[in-house]
Amino acid sequence: MRVVITGGAGFIGSHLCEKYLEAGHRVTCIDNLLTGVEGNVAHLAGHQQFEFIRHDVSKPVFVEGAVDRILHFASPASPVDYLNLPIQTLKVGSLGTHNMLGVARAKKARFLLASTSEVYGDPEIHPQREDYWGHVNPIGIRGVYDEAKRFAEAMVMAYHRAHGLETRIVRIFNTYGNRMRLDDGRVLPNFMGQALRGEPLTVYGTGDQTRSFCHVSDLVEGIVKLMESDSPEPVNLGNPEEVTILQFAKEILELSGSTSQIVFKPLPQDDPRVRKPDITRAKQRLGWEPKVVRRDGLLMTLEHFKKRIQLESGKH
Repeated sequence: MRVVITGGAGFIGSHLCEKYLEAGHRVTCIDNLLTGVEGNVAHLAGHQQFEFIRHDVSKPVFVEGAVDRILHFASPASPVDYLNLPIQTLKVGSLGTHNMLGVARAKKARFLLASTSEVYGDPEIHPQREDYWGHVNPIGIRGVYDEAKRFAEAMVMAYHRAHGLETRIVRIFNTYGNRMRLDDGRVLPNFMGQALRGEPLTVYGTGDQTRSFCHVSDLVEGIVKLMESDSPEPVNLGNPEEVTILQFAKEILELSGSTSQIVFKPLPQDDPRVRKPDITRAKQRLGWEPKVVRRDGLLMTLEHFKKRIQLESGKH
């Protein structure tokens, strides 16, 4: 197959590029490198079946030749990025999604949207099921990302219903693994970077808010299964094993052997209090559930960040 992946130089996108190449498919990676990193796909540059196109999909997109699958992952995805790039985040969720759906329709390609657990906002039900409509502040600082993804989902379903386009929607919960950026701003790279540098670990609020962490290898497996399934409705992918942020900080300290202290700061606006996927639909429709034990995944990711920090310190 010919597979087009937007945001393919990003954290998850680059793993998807690898996955589809390993399966013997042709992969076209489209990324404007606003938050993606060319180094994430540099090792694929010599691959016969791989091509990289630097382009902003918020602007008109032309892809030559036949296309079988489109995975739309282009978007800033961490609070640091979408708070710094609010307009670009809204545009890639709206115009970018519209443009790529247009390509999918023209090429008769199956289309998968990378949505997010953020569509649930600060949820009033727990764990979060796909039939829950969410509790989102549309004019809050996080609204630029939440509403961009909610709009994107609506647009995908409109193309599915109005044009009969084959579409899939994945709602991604907290994911981690190698190729995450150290300056990503999310809790895991923050804690790991701070622990490895001997800096205090920053916990917001009291630390009793929860998250659920899924290793990127599990997530990518689920995304490929979803793409080849016959489920047009959204599907949660994530690890339902829930942990408080304070407990997680202590885990990182123990695994890294760091002597850093934990410091507490005020909770940011609209920060979700709980995050845990209900993955019943993924189990039933895809036969999928995560396999990587959190401790194992965290140790692998710590090694990745150690190397990154050593490279950084070598440059200075």
